Amino acid sequence: MIWVFDPMSGDKFDNETGGTPNLPEYSVSEIAAAVKRTVEDNFGYVRIRGEVSGFMAARSGHLYFSLKDERAVIDSVVWRGAAGKLRFRPEDGLEVICTGKLSTYAPRSRYQLVVEAMEPAGVGALMALLEERRKTLSAEGLFAEERKQSLPYLPQVIGVVTSPTGAVIRDILHRLRDRFPSRVLLWPVLVQGKGAAEQVAAAIRGFNALDNNSRVPRPDLLIVARGGGSIEDLWAFNEEIVARAAAASDIPLISAVGHETDTTLIDFVSDRRAPTPTAAAEIAVPVRAELVANNLDLDRRLGLAAQRLLAERRRDLDGLSRGLRGPRELLALARQRLDEAAERLRRALLTFGAEKRNSLTAITARLRPRLVSESIEADGRNLQAFEGRLLRATQGRINEHRLRLNGQGKLLESLGFERVLERGYAMVRHRDGGVVMAAAGLGPGSPLAIHFHDGEVAVTVDDGTPGQAAKPRTPPRKAKAKAKTDKGNQGTLF
Repeated sequence: MIWVFDPMSGDKFDNETGGTPNLPEYSVSEIAAAVKRTVEDNFGYVRIRGEVSGFMAARSGHLYFSLKDERAVIDSVVWRGAAGKLRFRPEDGLEVICTGKLSTYAPRSRYQLVVEAMEPAGVGALMALLEERRKTLSAEGLFAEERKQSLPYLPQVIGVVTSPTGAVIRDILHRLRDRFPSRVLLWPVLVQGKGAAEQVAAAIRGFNALDNNSRVPRPDLLIVARGGGSIEDLWAFNEEIVARAAAASDIPLISAVGHETDTTLIDFVSDRRAPTPTAAAEIAVPVRAELVANNLDLDRRLGLAAQRLLAERRRDLDGLSRGLRGPRELLALARQRLDEAAERLRRALLTFGAEKRNSLTAITARLRPRLVSESIEADGRNLQAFEGRLLRATQGRINEHRLRLNGQGKLLESLGFERVLERGYAMVRHRDGGVVMAAAGLGPGSPLAIHFHDGEVAVTVDDGTPGQAAKPRTPPRKAKAKAKTDKGNQGTLF
């Protein structure tokens, strides 16, 4: 027996007994509408647990996917208004719990779940998805330490990617103001919900796109920051698009997402991780007061080192000056050599002239007639005259060089400090050999040595204020010489 159910009236008819003539006729649309009302009335709100499959995000903002388990599949849709309120973005393979109502889709004769809220089936599912992404990015080498950049020691411009209305940006600015005031560029973004991951990634890429020709200066350092929250709240910073944008940043980047116990994918790819946004500001800049104190200490140490170096060089110079010979000693050897050379030259000239004279005499004795003898005698007289002129010229040149050498010696002696001492001056030294340049460094009991032109005298400072010149003493007036009245030596007129 076949019973026919009337969805409009709820009556049943026996098809075999001829009850069909009274069964009303419906259009396809009417049947589809009746099925829709029946499904929606009996399943107003339901919670369905299943695995996301075939996820697709339409350009209109609606999300389409299927929920499935091991035996059935339900088509699901999230309208644009509800999609913007989701705390995370669904992905294939993620187990979720969807809350919504069942409805039908007449054009395809299907029933579907209109999702109004969605949550992961458990933290384990999100952690599994996070672990899978972490392994993928790690295999590509994005977590390698060798690709991470060093942070600038003192950045002039700091770019911050965070929400403009939260407490995070206020904490960062306050800490920077306390440590080292710096210029901050804020790129406002969403840090939670739909579109947050795309905005964060776009901000990182936007800062890197700035150059010297931009109206906005290019930051020396980036800080991506957000306050604490659940894993769902921080999920935007676990998205692959954010992790890849941070890894591709040419500007050194500090991640400060969540609290110290929170970990996101951006922490692994960033150049430095900070446990909190406040700690990120402390990592970014040093303490200005400490830098000033350190510079002052370095300046003091540099001055002391320079003073010690000059004192050592002064002692070395004094030691070397004591070992140098005086000008008289330097010129004595040269003067002696000149005298010896002049004497040898004079003897050589005399010997040479005698030899030539003897040769000329022998030749003259052998030559005949008398005219030749007279000619030779004339040549001999000329030779003697030439010999005399040569001897006088040589002696004059020797005397000229001797006078010049004596003049240079006297000039050197006049420029030496010994000639200054001979004019009545004295040179004061410390007992260790250093020259006293001023009275400011002396005090009572200081041992000194006064060097005169004929020797040294050891003295000790007994009193007086260092650095003040002693008052000149007025020399005692000489008594007028009494007139001598030695009458015994004077003659008398009588």
